[in-house]
Amino acid sequence: MLRDEVRVFVRAGDGGNGSLHFRRERYVPRGGPDGGDGGRGGSIYVQSNKALNTLYRYARERRFIAESGGNGEGRRKHGKAGEDLTLFVPVGTVVRDAETGDILADLEEHGARVMVARGGRGGLGNTHFATSTRQAPRIAEKGEPGQERWLLFELKLIADVGIVGQPNAGKSTLLSRISAARPKIADYPFTTLSPNLGVVTLDDEQVFVAADIPGLIEGAHAGAGLGHEFLRHVERTLVFIHLLDGASGDAGQVLHAFDTINQELELYQEGLSQRPMVVAVNKVDLPAARDTAVEVQRRLARRGYAVHAISAVTGEGVGNLLRDVWAALERARAARAAEPPELPSVVFDQPDVVEVEPVEDGFVVHSRRAARAVAMTDLDQPDGWARLQELLRRFGVTRALEQAGAQPGDAVYIGDTQLIWGE
Repeated sequence: MLRDEVRVFVRAGDGGNGSLHFRRERYVPRGGPDGGDGGRGGSIYVQSNKALNTLYRYARERRFIAESGGNGEGRRKHGKAGEDLTLFVPVGTVVRDAETGDILADLEEHGARVMVARGGRGGLGNTHFATSTRQAPRIAEKGEPGQERWLLFELKLIADVGIVGQPNAGKSTLLSRISAARPKIADYPFTTLSPNLGVVTLDDEQVFVAADIPGLIEGAHAGAGLGHEFLRHVERTLVFIHLLDGASGDAGQVLHAFDTINQELELYQEGLSQRPMVVAVNKVDLPAARDTAVEVQRRLARRGYAVHAISAVTGEGVGNLLRDVWAALERARAARAAEPPELPSVVFDQPDVVEVEPVEDGFVVHSRRAARAVAMTDLDQPDGWARLQELLRRFGVTRALEQAGAQPGDAVYIGDTQLIWGE
Protein backbone atom coordinates (compact mmCIF):
# COMPACT_ATOMS: atom_id res chain seq x y z
CA MET A 1 0.00 0.00 0.00
CA LEU A 2 1.42 3.38 -1.05
CA ARG A 3 1.33 5.94 1.72
CA ASP A 4 2.88 9.17 0.47
CA GLU A 5 2.07 11.80 3.12
CA VAL A 6 2.02 11.55 6.92
CA ARG A 7 2.37 13.81 10.00
CA VAL A 8 4.50 12.66 12.91
CA PHE A 9 5.44 14.16 16.26
CA VAL A 10 9.06 13.98 17.42
CA ARG A 11 10.55 14.92 20.75
CA ALA A 12 14.25 14.71 21.49
CA GLY A 13 15.43 13.55 24.89
CA ASP A 14 15.89 15.99 27.76
CA GLY A 15 19.36 16.58 29.11
CA GLY A 16 20.10 15.07 32.51
CA ASN A 17 20.32 17.29 35.58
CA GLY A 18 23.69 18.35 36.93
CA SER A 19 24.50 17.20 40.45
CA LEU A 20 24.67 19.47 43.48
CA HIS A 21 27.05 17.44 45.60
CA PHE A 22 30.01 17.94 47.94
CA ARG A 23 32.81 15.56 48.78
CA ARG A 24 32.00 13.37 51.73
CA GLU A 25 35.24 11.62 52.50
CA ARG A 26 36.82 10.47 55.68
CA TYR A 27 39.50 12.83 56.94
CA VAL A 28 38.30 15.55 54.51
CA PRO A 29 36.06 17.71 56.76
CA ARG A 30 35.58 20.48 54.22
CA GLY A 31 35.31 18.68 50.91
CA GLY A 32 34.66 20.89 47.91
CA PRO A 33 31.96 20.56 45.21
CA ASP A 34 32.14 17.38 43.12
CA GLY A 35 28.77 17.20 41.37
CA GLY A 36 28.98 15.70 37.88
CA ASP A 37 27.25 16.91 34.72
CA GLY A 38 24.04 15.47 33.29
CA GLY A 39 24.20 13.51 30.04
CA ARG A 40 22.87 14.99 26.82
CA GLY A 41 19.47 13.87 25.59
CA GLY A 42 19.16 11.69 22.50
CA SER A 43 18.56 13.48 19.21
CA ILE A 44 16.15 12.38 16.47
CA TYR A 45 17.27 11.84 12.87
CA VAL A 46 15.47 11.01 9.65
CA GLN A 47 17.39 8.81 7.21
CA SER A 48 16.48 7.51 3.75
CA ASN A 49 16.66 3.79 2.98
CA LYS A 50 16.28 2.29 -0.48
CA ALA A 51 14.75 -0.88 0.99
CA LEU A 52 11.58 1.08 1.84
CA ASN A 53 8.94 2.21 -0.64
CA THR A 54 6.12 3.51 1.56
CA LEU A 55 5.48 5.64 4.63
CA TYR A 56 2.83 3.21 5.86
CA ARG A 57 4.61 2.58 9.17
CA TYR A 58 4.09 6.18 10.17
CA ALA A 59 0.36 5.97 9.52
CA ARG A 60 0.19 3.55 12.47
CA GLU A 61 2.83 5.04 14.76
CA ARG A 62 3.01 8.82 14.87
CA ARG A 63 4.80 9.78 18.11
CA PHE A 64 8.54 9.29 18.59
CA ILE A 65 10.44 10.29 21.72
CA ALA A 66 14.18 9.85 22.17
CA GLU A 67 15.84 8.77 25.39
CA SER A 68 16.71 11.42 27.98
CA GLY A 69 20.18 11.81 29.43
CA GLY A 70 21.05 10.49 32.87
CA ASN A 71 21.57 12.76 35.87
CA GLY A 72 25.01 13.60 37.15
CA GLU A 73 26.20 12.21 40.46
CA GLY A 74 28.75 12.94 43.14
CA ARG A 75 32.46 12.26 42.65
CA ARG A 76 32.22 14.06 39.31
CA LYS A 77 30.27 11.21 37.71
CA HIS A 78 28.61 12.32 34.51
CA GLY A 79 25.19 11.06 33.50
CA LYS A 80 24.81 8.64 30.57
CA ALA A 81 23.99 10.23 27.23
CA GLY A 82 20.54 9.41 25.85
CA GLU A 83 20.42 7.13 22.81
CA ASP A 84 19.70 8.81 19.48
CA LEU A 85 16.61 7.73 17.53
CA THR A 86 16.59 7.32 13.74
CA LEU A 87 13.40 7.24 11.67
CA PHE A 88 13.90 5.45 8.34
CA VAL A 89 11.96 6.62 5.30
CA PRO A 90 12.00 5.79 1.57
CA VAL A 91 14.43 7.51 -0.76
CA GLY A 92 12.63 10.52 -2.19
CA THR A 93 11.04 11.67 1.06
CA VAL A 94 10.78 15.40 1.71
CA VAL A 95 10.81 16.36 5.40
CA ARG A 96 8.93 19.53 6.32
CA ASP A 97 8.17 21.41 9.50
CA ALA A 98 4.43 20.79 9.70
CA GLU A 99 3.73 24.14 11.38
CA THR A 100 5.66 26.43 9.02
CA GLY A 101 5.81 24.29 5.87
CA ASP A 102 9.58 24.88 5.63
CA ILE A 103 11.57 22.11 3.95
CA LEU A 104 14.07 20.67 6.42
CA ALA A 105 15.56 18.10 4.05
CA ASP A 106 15.01 16.46 0.67
CA LEU A 107 16.35 12.92 0.97
CA GLU A 108 17.05 12.03 -2.66
CA GLU A 109 19.92 9.62 -2.05
CA HIS A 110 20.16 6.36 -0.12
CA GLY A 111 21.59 6.99 3.34
CA ALA A 112 20.89 10.74 3.36
CA ARG A 113 20.39 11.80 6.99
CA VAL A 114 19.21 14.91 8.78
CA MET A 115 18.73 15.82 12.45
CA VAL A 116 15.17 17.03 13.00
CA ALA A 117 15.11 17.41 16.81
CA ARG A 118 18.22 18.01 18.89
CA GLY A 119 18.63 16.47 22.31
CA GLY A 120 18.84 18.79 25.30
CA ARG A 121 22.23 19.68 26.76
CA GLY A 122 23.05 18.09 30.08
CA GLY A 123 23.04 20.44 33.06
CA LEU A 124 26.34 21.41 34.64
CA GLY A 125 27.18 20.07 38.08
CA ASN A 126 28.19 22.41 40.89
CA THR A 127 31.89 21.82 40.23
CA HIS A 128 31.60 24.34 37.38
CA PHE A 129 30.40 27.15 39.63
CA ALA A 130 33.20 27.17 42.19
CA THR A 131 35.26 30.37 42.27
CA SER A 132 37.84 31.84 44.60
CA THR A 133 35.08 33.79 46.36
CA ARG A 134 32.39 31.08 46.16
CA GLN A 135 34.08 27.85 47.11
CA ALA A 136 30.91 25.97 48.05
CA PRO A 137 28.41 26.81 45.26
CA ARG A 138 24.95 25.52 46.01
CA ILE A 139 23.82 25.51 42.42
CA ALA A 140 23.63 23.01 39.56
CA GLU A 141 21.84 23.28 36.24
CA LYS A 142 18.80 21.31 35.25
CA GLY A 143 18.99 19.52 31.93
CA GLU A 144 17.89 21.41 28.84
CA PRO A 145 14.55 20.20 27.44
CA GLY A 146 14.80 18.33 24.14
CA GLN A 147 13.41 19.99 21.04
CA GLU A 148 10.01 18.91 19.82
CA ARG A 149 8.06 19.55 16.64
CA TRP A 150 5.49 18.15 14.25
CA LEU A 151 6.91 16.94 10.95
CA LEU A 152 5.33 16.27 7.58
CA PHE A 153 6.80 13.46 5.49
CA GLU A 154 6.04 13.68 1.76
CA LEU A 155 7.12 10.84 -0.50
CA LYS A 156 7.89 11.89 -4.05
CA LEU A 157 8.71 8.91 -6.21
CA ILE A 158 12.18 8.76 -7.69
CA ALA A 159 11.47 8.01 -11.34
CA ASP A 160 13.56 9.04 -14.33
CA VAL A 161 10.56 9.12 -16.65
CA GLY A 162 6.99 10.04 -15.79
CA ILE A 163 4.09 8.96 -18.00
CA VAL A 164 1.44 11.67 -17.88
CA GLY A 165 -1.87 12.08 -19.61
CA GLN A 166 -5.58 12.23 -19.05
CA PRO A 167 -7.52 9.34 -17.48
CA ASN A 168 -7.83 6.24 -19.64
CA ALA A 169 -5.07 7.31 -22.04
CA GLY A 170 -3.37 3.94 -21.52
CA LYS A 171 -0.56 4.89 -19.16
CA SER A 172 -0.75 1.73 -17.07
CA THR A 173 -0.96 -0.42 -20.20
CA LEU A 174 2.16 1.25 -21.58
CA LEU A 175 4.03 0.74 -18.30
CA SER A 176 3.12 -2.95 -18.30
CA ARG A 177 4.32 -3.19 -21.92
CA ILE A 178 7.75 -1.62 -21.31
CA SER A 179 8.51 -3.05 -17.86
CA ALA A 180 7.70 -5.90 -15.53
CA ALA A 181 5.23 -3.74 -13.57
CA ARG A 182 1.70 -5.14 -13.50
CA PRO A 183 -0.63 -2.30 -12.50
CA LYS A 184 -4.38 -2.80 -12.33
CA ILE A 185 -5.90 -2.01 -15.72
CA ALA A 186 -9.58 -1.57 -16.59
CA ASP A 187 -11.67 0.28 -19.18
CA TYR A 188 -12.83 3.18 -17.03
CA PRO A 189 -11.27 6.46 -15.82
CA PHE A 190 -9.14 6.61 -12.67
CA THR A 191 -8.30 2.91 -12.70
CA THR A 192 -4.96 3.84 -11.15
CA LEU A 193 -5.38 5.31 -7.68
CA SER A 194 -1.67 5.41 -6.84
CA PRO A 195 1.47 5.77 -8.97
CA ASN A 196 3.16 2.62 -10.24
CA LEU A 197 6.89 2.16 -10.84
CA GLY A 198 8.56 -0.06 -13.39
CA VAL A 199 12.17 -0.68 -14.45
CA VAL A 200 12.65 -0.34 -18.20
CA THR A 201 15.61 -2.21 -19.71
CA LEU A 202 16.61 -1.46 -23.28
CA ASP A 203 19.96 -3.25 -22.98
CA ASP A 204 22.55 -3.93 -20.28
CA GLU A 205 23.53 -0.26 -20.04
CA GLN A 206 20.27 1.48 -20.94
CA VAL A 207 18.06 1.12 -17.89
CA PHE A 208 15.69 3.64 -16.33
CA VAL A 209 12.76 3.81 -13.93
CA ALA A 210 9.37 4.89 -15.24
CA ALA A 211 6.22 5.80 -13.32
CA ASP A 212 2.67 6.07 -14.60
CA ILE A 213 1.11 9.08 -12.90
CA PRO A 214 -2.64 8.60 -12.33
CA GLY A 215 -4.81 10.52 -14.76
CA LEU A 216 -4.76 14.29 -14.43
CA ILE A 217 -7.77 16.44 -15.23
CA GLU A 218 -8.39 20.15 -15.64
CA GLY A 219 -7.98 21.85 -12.26
CA ALA A 220 -5.64 19.16 -10.91
CA HIS A 221 -3.12 21.80 -9.77
CA ALA A 222 -5.79 23.19 -7.43
CA GLY A 223 -6.73 19.76 -6.11
CA ALA A 224 -9.48 18.79 -8.56
CA GLY A 225 -9.90 15.04 -8.79
CA LEU A 226 -6.87 13.70 -6.95
CA GLY A 227 -4.60 16.41 -8.31
CA HIS A 228 -2.17 17.24 -5.51
CA GLU A 229 -2.04 13.60 -4.46
CA PHE A 230 -0.32 12.76 -7.74
CA LEU A 231 1.31 15.92 -9.07
CA ARG A 232 4.01 15.82 -6.38
CA HIS A 233 5.29 12.62 -7.98
CA VAL A 234 6.16 14.33 -11.27
CA GLU A 235 8.45 16.91 -9.67
CA ARG A 236 11.52 14.66 -9.72
CA THR A 237 11.12 13.13 -13.17
CA LEU A 238 13.66 14.24 -15.72
CA VAL A 239 11.63 13.38 -18.84
CA PHE A 240 7.91 13.10 -19.53
CA ILE A 241 6.16 10.71 -21.85
CA HIS A 242 2.99 12.64 -22.66
CA LEU A 243 0.53 9.96 -23.70
CA LEU A 244 -2.49 11.01 -25.73
CA ASP A 245 -5.62 8.94 -26.30
CA GLY A 246 -6.01 8.75 -30.06
CA ALA A 247 -9.44 7.16 -29.69
CA SER A 248 -10.87 9.95 -27.52
CA GLY A 249 -12.01 12.16 -30.41
CA ASP A 250 -10.74 14.12 -33.38
CA ALA A 251 -7.34 15.81 -33.60
CA GLY A 252 -8.70 19.03 -32.08
CA GLN A 253 -9.98 17.22 -29.01
CA VAL A 254 -6.72 15.31 -28.57
CA LEU A 255 -4.68 18.51 -28.81
CA HIS A 256 -6.97 20.18 -26.27
CA ALA A 257 -6.18 17.32 -23.87
CA PHE A 258 -2.45 17.83 -24.56
CA ASP A 259 -2.64 21.55 -23.77
CA THR A 260 -4.77 20.97 -20.68
CA ILE A 261 -2.25 18.60 -19.08
CA ASN A 262 0.66 20.90 -19.90
CA GLN A 263 -1.20 23.81 -18.32
CA GLU A 264 -1.84 21.80 -15.14
CA LEU A 265 1.85 20.90 -14.92
CA GLU A 266 2.87 24.55 -15.29
CA LEU A 267 0.30 25.83 -12.81
CA TYR A 268 1.45 23.28 -10.24
CA GLN A 269 5.13 24.22 -10.59
CA GLU A 270 6.58 26.88 -12.85
CA GLY A 271 8.78 25.37 -15.56
CA LEU A 272 7.42 21.84 -15.13
CA SER A 273 5.77 21.83 -18.56
CA GLN A 274 9.13 22.81 -20.08
CA ARG A 275 10.85 19.60 -18.98
CA PRO A 276 11.98 17.35 -21.86
CA MET A 277 8.84 15.72 -23.24
CA VAL A 278 8.32 12.89 -25.71
CA VAL A 279 4.77 12.79 -27.10
CA ALA A 280 2.94 9.62 -28.12
CA VAL A 281 -0.55 9.09 -29.54
CA ASN A 282 -1.82 5.76 -28.22
CA LYS A 283 -4.34 3.18 -29.49
CA VAL A 284 -3.37 3.33 -33.16
CA ASP A 285 -4.43 -0.31 -33.41
CA LEU A 286 -7.88 1.29 -33.88
CA PRO A 287 -8.40 2.76 -37.40
CA ALA A 288 -9.93 6.05 -36.19
CA ALA A 289 -7.05 6.60 -33.77
CA ARG A 290 -4.49 5.99 -36.52
CA ASP A 291 -6.04 8.72 -38.66
CA THR A 292 -6.14 11.08 -35.67
CA ALA A 293 -2.47 10.37 -34.90
CA VAL A 294 -1.42 11.51 -38.37
CA GLU A 295 -3.18 14.86 -37.95
CA VAL A 296 -1.84 15.33 -34.40
CA GLN A 297 1.71 14.61 -35.61
CA ARG A 298 1.33 17.23 -38.33
CA ARG A 299 0.02 19.94 -35.98
CA LEU A 300 2.47 19.32 -33.15
CA ALA A 301 5.39 19.28 -35.60
CA ARG A 302 4.69 22.98 -36.11
CA ARG A 303 5.28 23.48 -32.38
CA GLY A 304 8.55 21.60 -32.43
CA TYR A 305 7.34 18.26 -31.04
CA ALA A 306 8.23 14.88 -32.53
CA VAL A 307 5.18 12.66 -32.00
CA HIS A 308 5.13 8.84 -31.98
CA ALA A 309 2.11 6.83 -33.06
CA ILE A 310 1.96 3.75 -30.84
CA SER A 311 -0.22 0.96 -29.55
CA ALA A 312 0.52 0.01 -25.96
CA VAL A 313 -1.61 -3.12 -26.49
CA THR A 314 0.20 -4.53 -29.55
CA GLY A 315 3.59 -2.88 -29.01
CA GLU A 316 3.57 -1.04 -32.33
CA GLY A 317 5.89 1.97 -32.31
CA VAL A 318 6.92 1.45 -28.67
CA GLY A 319 10.56 0.61 -29.51
CA ASN A 320 11.12 3.88 -31.37
CA LEU A 321 9.40 5.75 -28.54
CA LEU A 322 11.75 4.29 -25.95
CA ARG A 323 14.84 5.13 -28.00
CA ASP A 324 13.77 8.77 -28.13
CA VAL A 325 13.01 8.70 -24.40
CA TRP A 326 16.48 7.32 -23.62
CA ALA A 327 18.17 10.00 -25.73
CA ALA A 328 16.18 12.74 -23.96
CA LEU A 329 17.00 11.18 -20.59
CA GLU A 330 20.74 11.16 -21.25
CA ARG A 331 20.64 14.84 -22.19
CA ALA A 332 18.61 15.69 -19.07
CA ARG A 333 20.99 13.74 -16.82
CA ALA A 334 24.00 15.53 -18.27
CA ALA A 335 22.34 18.92 -17.74
CA ARG A 336 21.47 18.09 -14.13
CA ALA A 337 24.98 16.83 -13.38
CA ALA A 338 26.33 20.22 -14.45
CA GLU A 339 24.14 22.05 -11.92
CA PRO A 340 25.58 22.75 -8.44
CA PRO A 341 23.84 20.62 -5.82
CA GLU A 342 21.56 22.19 -3.27
CA LEU A 343 22.26 21.02 0.26
CA PRO A 344 19.45 22.04 2.61
CA SER A 345 20.26 21.97 6.28
CA VAL A 346 18.36 22.40 9.52
CA VAL A 347 19.50 25.48 11.45
CA PHE A 348 18.82 25.11 15.16
CA ASP A 349 20.70 28.03 16.68
CA GLN A 350 19.92 31.20 14.78
CA PRO A 351 21.18 34.57 16.10
CA ASP A 352 19.28 35.45 19.27
CA VAL A 353 17.27 38.66 19.33
CA VAL A 354 15.54 39.76 22.53
CA GLU A 355 11.99 41.02 21.97
CA VAL A 356 9.56 42.12 24.68
CA GLU A 357 5.83 41.89 23.97
CA PRO A 358 3.40 43.73 26.30
CA VAL A 359 0.41 41.68 27.48
CA GLU A 360 -2.46 42.42 29.82
CA ASP A 361 -0.69 41.53 33.09
CA GLY A 362 2.92 42.12 32.11
CA PHE A 363 5.36 41.16 29.37
CA VAL A 364 6.34 38.16 27.27
CA VAL A 365 10.05 37.86 26.56
CA HIS A 366 11.01 36.25 23.25
CA SER A 367 14.61 35.07 23.51
CA ARG A 368 15.96 31.61 22.80
CA ARG A 369 18.89 31.97 25.20
CA ALA A 370 16.75 33.41 27.99
CA ALA A 371 14.18 30.62 27.63
CA ARG A 372 16.92 28.02 27.83
CA ALA A 373 18.49 29.69 30.88
CA VAL A 374 15.16 29.72 32.73
CA ALA A 375 14.41 26.10 31.80
CA MET A 376 17.82 24.96 33.06
CA THR A 377 17.76 26.92 36.34
CA ASP A 378 16.48 25.24 39.48
CA LEU A 379 14.88 28.18 41.27
CA ASP A 380 14.61 26.16 44.48
CA GLN A 381 18.38 26.11 44.84
CA PRO A 382 19.92 28.81 47.07
CA ASP A 383 22.09 30.31 44.35
CA GLY A 384 19.72 29.67 41.46
CA TRP A 385 17.98 33.05 41.48
CA ALA A 386 21.21 35.00 41.63
CA ARG A 387 22.69 33.17 38.66
CA LEU A 388 19.50 33.51 36.58
CA GLN A 389 19.39 37.25 37.22
CA GLU A 390 23.00 37.56 36.10
CA LEU A 391 22.29 35.60 32.90
CA LEU A 392 19.21 37.70 32.05
CA ARG A 393 21.26 40.84 32.56
CA ARG A 394 24.04 39.47 30.35
CA PHE A 395 21.58 38.50 27.58
CA GLY A 396 20.04 41.99 27.54
CA VAL A 397 16.65 40.86 28.88
CA THR A 398 16.78 43.10 31.96
CA ARG A 399 17.55 46.20 29.92
CA ALA A 400 14.82 45.36 27.39
CA LEU A 401 12.22 45.00 30.16
CA GLU A 402 13.29 48.27 31.76
CA GLN A 403 12.97 50.05 28.40
CA ALA A 404 9.52 48.48 27.91
CA GLY A 405 8.41 50.01 31.23
CA ALA A 406 8.29 46.97 33.50
CA GLN A 407 7.09 47.85 37.03
CA PRO A 408 7.34 45.90 40.31
CA GLY A 409 4.62 43.26 40.41
CA ASP A 410 4.39 42.83 36.61
CA ALA A 411 4.33 39.26 35.33
CA VAL A 412 7.24 38.33 33.06
CA TYR A 413 6.78 35.23 30.88
CA ILE A 414 9.93 33.54 29.60
CA GLY A 415 9.44 30.22 27.86
CA ASP A 416 7.00 28.18 29.96
CA THR A 417 7.85 30.03 33.20
CA GLN A 418 6.17 33.00 34.83
CA LEU A 419 8.36 35.32 36.91
CA ILE A 420 7.46 38.49 38.81
CA TRP A 421 9.39 41.72 38.20
CA GLY A 422 10.80 43.14 41.42
CA GLU A 423 12.70 46.18 42.57
